[in-house]
Amino acid sequence: QVQLQESGPGLVKPSQTLSLTCTVSGGSITTNYYFWSWIRQSPGKGLEWIGYIDYSGTTYYSPSLKSRTSISRDTSKNQFILQLGSVTPEDTAVYYCARDQRTVETGANFDSWGQGTQVTVSS
Repeated sequence: QVQLQESGPGLVKPSQTLSLTCTVSGGSITTNYYFWSWIRQSPGKGLEWIGYIDYSGTTYYSPSLKSRTSISRDTSKNQFILQLGSVTPEDTAVYYCARDQRTVETGANFDSWGQGTQVTVSS
């Protein structure tokens, strides 16, 4: 059974870059045809999808965050990494990584989640 675990700093200063790592166990991030997503939930708001990196290394980002987002991977460590630049206090949220079995027919289909990590943007 696949397990995901987020890691990274819990406090980031405004204008800096937020960097989080998701370590995957029990399955390879290069296995066809999985997508590996980052999702966040800000206080009092719903879930917001940030972007994904797929089994081949192709990335796709939410249009609203695209200009500040980069998702990469380290296949030797079975990890994928989120970088979100120029953060503001509005980026304060619980950040989740998740496995996504999306298809054209179903759209996003998150079947495994990390426990989430709180990131606060504050000086």
